[in-house]
Amino acid sequence: MRAVTIETCGLPPVVTERPAPVASGAETVGVIAAPITPLDLLCAGGASYFGTPAVPYVPGVQGVGAVGGRLVWFPTSAGMAPGDGSMAELAAVPAEDLVELPAGADPFAVAGLGLSAVAAHMALTWRGELAAGEQVLVLGGGGVVGQAAIQLARLAGARRVVAAARSPEAREQAREAGADAVVALDTDDVAALAARFTAACEGPLDLVVDPLFGAPAAAAARSLRPGGRLVNLGSSASETSPLDSATLRSRSLRVLGYTNNELTREQRAAAITLIAERVAEGRLAVAHEVVPLERAAEAWQRQAAGQAAGRIVLSAT
Repeated sequence: MRAVTIETCGLPPVVTERPAPVASGAETVGVIAAPITPLDLLCAGGASYFGTPAVPYVPGVQGVGAVGGRLVWFPTSAGMAPGDGSMAELAAVPAEDLVELPAGADPFAVAGLGLSAVAAHMALTWRGELAAGEQVLVLGGGGVVGQAAIQLARLAGARRVVAAARSPEAREQAREAGADAVVALDTDDVAALAARFTAACEGPLDLVVDPLFGAPAAAAARSLRPGGRLVNLGSSASETSPLDSATLRSRSLRVLGYTNNELTREQRAAAITLIAERVAEGRLAVAHEVVPLERAAEAWQRQAAGQAAGRIVLSAT
């Protein structure tokens, strides 16, 4: 079978011929779509918290494919544990990890959303306890998590969704995702950002979805109402943040951490199913680009350099 292969950590992959996976105790999935995600890039770089992966291996921590006439989403542990992932024509996946997708769900759109949309949905609803009628601020609104969070917040009943993003292109993607207002993150001045957030909101700010941390998170905390919540699910801006104690204490704020790794298999499956249903209904989408498997090396480099128009999804068909 054709497969994307990491032969040396830190270098782009190559497309090679590899033996078909042995499906002992697993299902053989005919892969249709495999996204290139930040986690794939991190693991293949060889310096992730999972340790250096054994090479060669096929990357791809998630994908969409077909098995037994069913369209399914599936996860893998490629790069995090020994074994191959989704960026190949075939993948061996435990049956209990397969999530059947509804009719009408575009496999490339679902793959582009994938676990990023799971994180957005669960950070909003399960961790952030979003209630209908609340106002939400989405930091990093131009990224895949951010675009998904804007739309999912609306679908969950938010009355107003404000987004913030650094580049003009990212701000435009946040607008296209449906943000009511978009704030520029073109400074690390916490007071200035807080003033922008407050001006963009109409009334109390109840919940912040934060994949950035750093100065944006500190500014967002200053903009929250008393008892408001900030859910952090990433550190794209910085591993540390100048959150001040006075802000946290004076407003009795809740600052919550989130990771997909905390989810049960059942929670993850339910979230993927909801996301795929919204895709099938035409109510959820993020910017993505479909690239043939043969062009994986070039696509990988563009995704790593931030030069793609959105999430790149490899087509294995």
